[in-house]
Amino acid sequence: MESQRQKKIASVLQSDLVEVLQGAAREGGLRGVIISVTKVAVTVDLSIAKVYLSIFPVKQAQLLIEGIISNAPMIKHELAQRTKHQLRRMPELLFFLDDSLEYIDQIDQALRQPESPIENPDLLDKRKKI
Repeated sequence: MESQRQKKIASVLQSDLVEVLQGAAREGGLRGVIISVTKVAVTVDLSIAKVYLSIFPVKQAQLLIEGIISNAPMIKHELAQRTKHQLRRMPELLFFLDDSLEYIDQIDQALRQPESPIENPDLLDKRKKI
């Protein structure tokens, strides 16, 4: 169960991360790319923040998440500058790709097929839990 403090820090990080990542995408010349921060989960000791990103178009998601992970120290520094009056210590940022919207789309498409995944669950890819 997350404490109020964890939730507040996660909320602050989430809103500032959206601005930082969208700004970096624009500066990098990535037109038509949407990066959204779907969830931020902060550990109890506030030392690690797990950041889940949804990236469109999906074709570029893997490449972009790798770039974001490799630039994590710069992103952390930018966030620290933005939140210095709200947070004493900036948690370590761990980035993950959130594929839930893509998975929902797969389910939707599968339900429109003649053979239903409800009757044959093997039609849908297995998914790891977040």
